[in-house]
Amino acid sequence: MPEAPIQNSTAQTMPGGEAPSDLSLVAGVRARDENAMAGLYDRYSSLVYAVALRVLGDTGQAEDVLQEIFMQLWRSPSAFDSARGSMGAWLSVIARNRSIDALRKRRPETDIEDVVLSVEPNFADAADRGRALSLVRGALATMPQAQRSALEMAFFEGLTHTEIASKTGEALGTIKTRIRSGLSVLRKAVNPDSALRA
Repeated sequence: MPEAPIQNSTAQTMPGGEAPSDLSLVAGVRARDENAMAGLYDRYSSLVYAVALRVLGDTGQAEDVLQEIFMQLWRSPSAFDSARGSMGAWLSVIARNRSIDALRKRRPETDIEDVVLSVEPNFADAADRGRALSLVRGALATMPQAQRSALEMAFFEGLTHTEIASKTGEALGTIKTRIRSGLSVLRKAVNPDSALRA
């Protein structure tokens, strides 16, 4: 755990009742402020745990991944680059990758391909995360079952495209197309501006 407590807390509520931004909390972690670290943990631990649990299907291993990720953030807060995405998206990708690494250890005979998480919304606060989750659920509900199932197997079960094709009996190209187009639908649902740039 963190080495030494610091008196000043960047994690406390700011004047006007506003919660500190992710960037101010990361700056606090760089200054070894335990309260800033606690603020990030409170804000994102449920997200990291949920991603790890969906991939691993094991609460103990999901808790291990959660602890590893926040220890890594404490040790190396400079690893987060706000120019490349939001804290929530960054932690989600790390949680997914760590969980897949844990699956590799559990199933060493399986060659799991790394799949880049393409939907990286900028979640400024819990309300934004809730809205994005509603948009994702809505988009998933409109997808054909085969496409939704392929996405779930890739991102929540950690299966490769080849494994999904084998499990479903579908052609590999079909699976890749379903996942690619499904991610595009999710990206547009969460970030409508991406449809304008595409």
